[in-house]
Amino acid sequence: MSVSRSATHTFSKETVEVIRLLAGLGVEDDAHMGKTVKHRSRVAQNPIQPNLRQVHFIHSELFDELRSAGFHVEPGQMGENIITRGTRLLINQILDFSDSTNKSASPILE
Repeated sequence: MSVSRSATHTFSKETVEVIRLLAGLGVEDDAHMGKTVKHRSRVAQNPIQPNLRQVHFIHSELFDELRSAGFHVEPGQMGENIITRGTRLLINQILDFSDSTNKSASPILE
């Protein structure tokens, strides 16, 4: 697993040791964090629409496929916040990382 973030709108994100997920907002200190849309093309269409892409996941199996096809892609280069392995990711899926024992705590992923 790998985690990344970028405070500016760049295609690639810096791989970091830890990210903090903020409920209803996304990744702390990431350009796409917020309740309203942050992707430039969507902001141009309607800047007050809800942000449905607060956290960008990519499965590491995609990196394997790209490597097999002759591409060299490092974590963070596709703009993802979190790389997973063995997790089936679906469109419009809501993932709950909350700690049921401490509802006020923000999850930290390493």
